[in-house]
Amino acid sequence: MSPEEIVSRYKALADIERGFKVLKSELEIGPVHHRLPDRIRAHAQICFIALILHRVLRQRLKASGTGTSPERALEQLKSIQYHRVEIGGLQHSGITTLATEQQSLLASLNTPKPPKAEQLSLV
Repeated sequence: MSPEEIVSRYKALADIERGFKVLKSELEIGPVHHRLPDRIRAHAQICFIALILHRVLRQRLKASGTGTSPERALEQLKSIQYHRVEIGGLQHSGITTLATEQQSLLASLNTPKPPKAEQLSLV
């Protein structure tokens, strides 16, 4: 192999290792022990999709110029919750109130706010 090919393969290996680090730490996908081929394949696909979404998030954050890391963005966005309750036979549903930081983060990612059927505030 040429020196350029060796460097290229080494960089690819480092990128794969970074991907596994993201899966284990930032996305908190721990080891799961499967025996059936369909379950192993499904688990691998879920991990792959999670890694792709993380990379897209990283790229969008970088393009937006906010300087926010994917870890910080996920930390800010993970408190958004959808709730559905039934009281006296009536169903009510909605999302928690979005903080200013969450709204600006979604705007910088060019991602629409979650639809608000009815805004709910958790006390």
